[in-house]
Amino acid sequence: MTTLAYSISKVKSVSLTMPIINWRKIYFIGAIFTIALVFFSLIYYVFGVNDLTKGAYLIKNYNKEIKSLSSENAKLQTNLAEIGFLGNVQEKAKELSFQKVKDVNYIQINNLEVLSIR
Repeated sequence: MTTLAYSISKVKSVSLTMPIINWRKIYFIGAIFTIALVFFSLIYYVFGVNDLTKGAYLIKNYNKEIKSLSSENAKLQTNLAEIGFLGNVQEKAKELSFQKVKDVNYIQINNLEVLSIR
């Protein structure tokens, strides 16, 4: 056993040392990185809100335009229907030889109103 103990004691022990870390530099780099991250996040947020607002504005304007065009379309449809109906009525009146009324006179008989058309 002595020989074994002697051979183990000849081995030199090696100690590992940790490298010296400059924590101030690491904190400074972390702070710079955090500030840059917050800055770029704010810029991204501002552009995102701008795009969202622009989209909402466009949708609002398109809805207004749709409403105005729909109302104009309804008016044009009623005008077209009236023109078509009125044209048929005018043709039928010409066929039946109707005349336009020029004067309207009311005659009262015993508290009753009677209409006389000339």
